[in-house]
Amino acid sequence: MALAAPAPAGAEDTEPAVVVNGTFSSPTVPADKTFSGGVQGWTSVGGVASVTRAAHPQGFQAATLGWNGGGISISTRLRGVRANATVTLSWDDNPDICVGSSNAKRAYTVSAAGDINPAGRFTSNTPTGKANWFLGRTYSFTATEDAPLITFTSTDTDKPECGALITNVAAKQTAPPLAAPQGGASSDPCSGDAKDNAQCKDLAADKDKIEKCPATDRNCLAGVAGDGKAEKDGIAKETQAVDDFGKVPRDQDPNTAASDLCALPNALTAGVKPGDAVVPPSDWWFC
Repeated sequence: MALAAPAPAGAEDTEPAVVVNGTFSSPTVPADKTFSGGVQGWTSVGGVASVTRAAHPQGFQAATLGWNGGGISISTRLRGVRANATVTLSWDDNPDICVGSSNAKRAYTVSAAGDINPAGRFTSNTPTGKANWFLGRTYSFTATEDAPLITFTSTDTDKPECGALITNVAAKQTAPPLAAPQGGASSDPCSGDAKDNAQCKDLAADKDKIEKCPATDRNCLAGVAGDGKAEKDGIAKETQAVDDFGKVPRDQDPNTAASDLCALPNALTAGVKPGDAVVPPSDWWFC
């Protein structure tokens, strides 16, 4: 039987939240051992059970709530969860093979930071001396801080050194709405005494000028941008130049064109006599 805190009012939590090392795969327990000390991403004085010892139906390792002769706590923070989010935590538990039918069910609590969240109290399935997993425990709460701390704590009084195994820890959330920007004078860097500093005075003067000369007022802006006469005159000159260029004739008699081109080669060959070259200059070019 499990007793848990009541779920907060509102829609079902559906957005995934990060649980670091939720299947307790790190550290990996060596093949020749049943437990390894330490739990990566969690605060724990205990360790994790191997895949063989845990015997979870999905082949996960598991964290233990019993260590060195007594019950312990393990805890972690849910990254990416903001204050005021509602969160539903889920996991699987097992009484472990170190207890049998003569022992009590393994007992523990699950809690989240904040006085508004009463701890959930849980007991495992009946110990049988072999794996007896319960799949899909849940505990719901409202985050009272960013990255809220969650804690699993053994409450066993019968053979507490053999605490429950837990694994497959996951979380879903309903994030709180984003807060609206704070308005008012307190958010104005030029409010209060700051209004008299040089930067704020310049800002106030510029704001006054803009209000007196809005961008929609053409007559007002003409005093800043000018009337555009120089630009218009330049455009007119360019337009006339293009027009004049277009009027230049492009077709003429080839002989006339050749005679215009002959002035330079003729000047270069004028001093060359017929005997100065194998090929007479008169045969070099049309000219």
